[in-house]
Amino acid sequence: MEVDIGRLKSGEVNLGTSIMAVQFKDGVIIGADSRTTTGSYIANRVTDKLTHVHDRVYCCRSGSAADTQAIADIVHYYLQMYTQQFGHPPPVHTAATLFQKMCYENKDALSAGIIVAGWDKTNGPSVYNIPVGGGLFKQSWAIGGSGSTYVYGYCDATYKEGWGKEETIEFVKNTLALAMSRDGSSGGVIRMCVITEEGVERMFIPGDQLPQFWEGKPLKGSVSTKEARAGGVPIDVEV
Repeated sequence: MEVDIGRLKSGEVNLGTSIMAVQFKDGVIIGADSRTTTGSYIANRVTDKLTHVHDRVYCCRSGSAADTQAIADIVHYYLQMYTQQFGHPPPVHTAATLFQKMCYENKDALSAGIIVAGWDKTNGPSVYNIPVGGGLFKQSWAIGGSGSTYVYGYCDATYKEGWGKEETIEFVKNTLALAMSRDGSSGGVIRMCVITEEGVERMFIPGDQLPQFWEGKPLKGSVSTKEARAGGVPIDVEV
């Protein structure tokens, strides 16, 4: 049977999305938008796409919501067993390898693109990208989902190694805001996690506090975003 992995099943909930993870000096920062769609219908505008799989290991999910949730649950179970068996938390690479194994061995049945990031005592901070089909790539930063195609150039031009926490937070925030402004399947709010040796810090940016960028000059008679939020302005009507 021939399966088109690029196409979701009829009526399937899709995390048409913008996700990313960036490594910095002391840890990693992961972030995502919050829009979940079923076709052109927004099924959930405040989805949490940052999934906890162990104490200092998280993943960002894109593709089918059902597929990625099932994979994350299975990996979470295996990592709990690892901790019980060996008496210490699993390395991030172990978590990423488990995700990659399941995605690759079931590539004809799954629609799942996953970014795994976290901190461990052996390797410190690390980021792994697992695109649809089940590859495994260790990177300083990774982006994924439908919104990522709009911001690769921005990331290439902006990212610098050796950043601290604050610069990396701004980079993640700006990248996701740009992706959300261009991609119709991305939107809502931005959720971020800062993962370091000290622990995990959650961050939340509401939709009305996202960074603003150039949107072009408004046409005559149209309402700008700022005016719309303030309550609108009257429109000239030609008689």
